[in-house]
Amino acid sequence: MINREWHLLSRPVGWPKAEDFALVETEVPTPGEGQVLVRNLYVSVDPYMRGRMSAAKSYVAPFELGKVMQGGAVGEVVASNAEGIAVGDHLLHFFGWREYAVLGAQHAIKVDANAAPLSTYLGVLGMTGLTAYAGLLRTAAFKEGDVVFVSGAAGAVGSQVGQTAKLKGASRVIGSAGSDDKVKLLVEEYGFDAAFNYKSGPVAEQLRAAAPDGVDVYFDNVGGDHLEAAIGSLNQGGRIAVCGMISVYNNTEPAPGPRNLARLIQTRGRIEGFLVNDHNDLQPEFVREVGPWVASGALKYRETVVEGIENNLEAFLGVLRGDNTGKMIVKL
Repeated sequence: MINREWHLLSRPVGWPKAEDFALVETEVPTPGEGQVLVRNLYVSVDPYMRGRMSAAKSYVAPFELGKVMQGGAVGEVVASNAEGIAVGDHLLHFFGWREYAVLGAQHAIKVDANAAPLSTYLGVLGMTGLTAYAGLLRTAAFKEGDVVFVSGAAGAVGSQVGQTAKLKGASRVIGSAGSDDKVKLLVEEYGFDAAFNYKSGPVAEQLRAAAPDGVDVYFDNVGGDHLEAAIGSLNQGGRIAVCGMISVYNNTEPAPGPRNLARLIQTRGRIEGFLVNDHNDLQPEFVREVGPWVASGALKYRETVVEGIENNLEAFLGVLRGDNTGKMIVKL
């Protein structure tokens, strides 16, 4: 049996190029003691993976050159040498970017295909969802009545942040997105109170118009002019949770910082970055609260699904371009 998997050949400078990668054919591996062989059904592509393509020191080890890359995946067990895991079980694990994966049972979590579609365990009920939940409620210390601004709001994390804030009693939720269709989606389907297309004019001006009384919480997925605009509109005691800064991921020179950081003195504002893995203790609470919202339709989600392992790289590049609405998923 042939296994196809994506290898990183060279570290991208600026935007990743096709020649930095290769889709390689290998033999399907055989599981050893305590291991399982999983046929991946869905794999995830996420913005943070761009950082792992660099050799720069970061919070997670870089991808190794000439070796298969990694990422979230959900698959079906086709062979098992691990106690408690049977052929036919579905597992959530971190050995994506390939069709078949051998992994130790300790590196996988069983998921129930009858409780929710398998793809949701990579998005709304998975790491993406927990990122939104932890960043808003713990890092940004959201409280009922807050005015919340979310950048990248039509993406998988941003859309869930905005909806969670509304469900938790935000007085107003504003989102930014990169197209008029996405702006319409935020307001008409996700229930945002206001949204704007950041390509239609200066972000600071559009944010002031959408939030004339300022913002209490800013959930940052973009950085750059969005972060500066949020600082400019921050109310006294406002909080900024930095989840990502996709606007600078492919820069070859350091990006300039916000020019108005001194305003944090006046507002007693706070900026804090966070990583979802620091908040895994919230997972049970997250599932208990968000699961029923998803089941009832109170929390809506979108997925952009790309077919075939051969299109895994293009799906990833699509995330960096903002092609996706909601979670980008590759279906194998």
